[in-house]
Amino acid sequence: MDKKEVQQRIEKLKKWLKKWNYDYFVLNKSDVSEGARDKIKKELHELEEEFPEFVTPDSPTQRVGSALSGKFAKIKHITPKQSLSDCFSEEELKDWEERILKLVPGEKLDYITELKIDGLNLSLIYEKGKLLKAVTRGDGTYGEDVTHAVKTIESVPLELNEIRDLRLVDYPILEVGGEVFMSKNSFEELNKTEGDIFANPRNAAAGTVRQLDPKIAAGRKLDMFFYNIHLPEKSKIPKPTTQKETLELLKKLGLMVNTNFVHHSNPDSVIKEAEKWEEKKDSLPYLIDGLVVKVNQGRHQNLLGSTAKSPRWAIAYKFPAEQSTTQILDIEVQVGRTGALTPVAILKPTEVAGSTVSRATLHNEDEIERKDIRIGDTVIIQKAGDVIPEVVEVLKDLRTGKEKKFKMPLRCPVCSGAIIRPKNEVVRRCINPKCYAIHQHQLEHFVSRGAFDIDGLGEKVIEQLIKSKLIEDPADIFTLQYSDLFHLELFKDKKAQNLLDAVEKAKIIPLPRFLFAMGIRYVGEETADLLASHLTLPTHSISIEAEQKKNQLTLFEEKTESEKIEVADIEELIKTLKSMSLEELKDIEGIGEKVAESIFEWIGGEKTQRYLEKLQRVGVKLTVGGPKRTEKFKNLTFVITGTLPSLSRDQAKDLIKFNGGKVSSSVSKNTNYLLAGSSPGSKFEMANKMGIKIIDEIEFLRMLN
Repeated sequence: MDKKEVQQRIEKLKKWLKKWNYDYFVLNKSDVSEGARDKIKKELHELEEEFPEFVTPDSPTQRVGSALSGKFAKIKHITPKQSLSDCFSEEELKDWEERILKLVPGEKLDYITELKIDGLNLSLIYEKGKLLKAVTRGDGTYGEDVTHAVKTIESVPLELNEIRDLRLVDYPILEVGGEVFMSKNSFEELNKTEGDIFANPRNAAAGTVRQLDPKIAAGRKLDMFFYNIHLPEKSKIPKPTTQKETLELLKKLGLMVNTNFVHHSNPDSVIKEAEKWEEKKDSLPYLIDGLVVKVNQGRHQNLLGSTAKSPRWAIAYKFPAEQSTTQILDIEVQVGRTGALTPVAILKPTEVAGSTVSRATLHNEDEIERKDIRIGDTVIIQKAGDVIPEVVEVLKDLRTGKEKKFKMPLRCPVCSGAIIRPKNEVVRRCINPKCYAIHQHQLEHFVSRGAFDIDGLGEKVIEQLIKSKLIEDPADIFTLQYSDLFHLELFKDKKAQNLLDAVEKAKIIPLPRFLFAMGIRYVGEETADLLASHLTLPTHSISIEAEQKKNQLTLFEEKTESEKIEVADIEELIKTLKSMSLEELKDIEGIGEKVAESIFEWIGGEKTQRYLEKLQRVGVKLTVGGPKRTEKFKNLTFVITGTLPSLSRDQAKDLIKFNGGKVSSSVSKNTNYLLAGSSPGSKFEMANKMGIKIIDEIEFLRMLN
């Protein structure tokens, strides 16, 4: 063949392979054997090797490029990416419909359900019909450029189909969204050939897309389903008016669509569809974890709009949490800082939701009685996200007769003090104000990282201070003297002075952390932050060593000399909170009725008044306001492990929260980044296994800047 004939042959082979891929991946049909296809692809490869001048970027042989030597570039999405809200029951789904119907009064809504593929969300950008970029969701505004790996996915067309009378050159820059996944069979083959390096297909897909070498990605057999498209205003491609039309358009363009989408006129039909797939999901060649329910009409979608995080017109209807079976070896009772007695099942270790579990909460004695839970029982446990596992069912048919019934203690298991069960509560509480467990946990909470963060006051030290009768309540920490400490077993060398220095620095504390340290029932770190943002306190200037300010107030100061800062007195906090009505507290967005009542009851108590006044007398001051927060890490969850070179864990945690992110204590499928220092431990291995992006302190600070 002369060169002209070779070029014509190459074009025909490419066209044939493109049609075959469309038939196989989009239409789910095949008129030729796999062997025949491979032979054609081999011929194309040989011709291109001999005549490289005819190789084009859209050729099926060019899906594998060269290995990347560095980290992934950041690409800005054409449209911001959001995450779906979740619901887990029929009631929650109907509540969602009631909410959105109120926003479009008089309208009749219809819905489309799509299978919720358990994979990795990606956006693909096509220019003049040719694949330009593939980008991960990232923070919703910027994602990582993973084009080199996505080009290896055969179900992803490098060039779109021409539709109607349009040519590819007439196509605008368009963005399509979808889910990359790995089939169950491909996952099993991967683990056989490369070892058990991934916990599940979803993690395998995420880890594969982030491989620097596309040849590795090519060998792992990924696929991708598409479900949305963004067309510019002046697009020659007609815009779809419904979600159903969107899926049909994607299909016409040559993009693989999951054909199990169904149109519904009401939520009851949606629920039946979910029940059907909950039973059938294991028969699918890929993993799903629920259905995505979308309002079908584009006009209604536009009217409903979005919240800051999620579209109002779509929701994920999730299947029940992952479950496992194990045996209850024993039941222990824990006493918390509020005096609550909580029974905890000691389990034979088992794997649930990607982690090993050896304890599960039994909530309270009513729950134990209702489920008839006994020591020795074989039980079903479940875990969702980072929530403590719980026992959901007893397998009574597996009982041997040796199981033992459990009874809650009649007195506190720690101090032997009296126990009461308050009216309308299911929890028993120790009412001994001097209960060692309550005392210990309250002090541990007060000095914890999210609260006063006093270095050197660990569990053992607090235990010794209590036994030595040096502290009765947290305010006593600020009255400690060197003469109280130096003779104690744990305070040899310079430890006594180091602790006193840490206590002195802790006297100046941001208002949100102070509120969290108070241990108000139902008030966690986020609620404390919400409450603090709605309080206006008068301030005055005091002099402070800059090093103290750097450690306690902000991460953004580098000065070392003394300076003045603005602080508020605790008595001003008392006045402000006491002046607020219960209704005013309830009106704060994010603070519900139960939390508001708890805050209102706490500030009105005489014991609280005396305690806060004591903290005022020992010199505790509050800082309010500060630099304006950002949303650089919005919708991102970090896990921190190991020792960072210059930042403490708390400083890193504060920076993440300050920039709109979340910090989790454990690695899960919801983790976006693992921030790792030296000696990272098992979290590093877990993140690596799950394909989670691992960054060091330098990259973390670069992300901030």
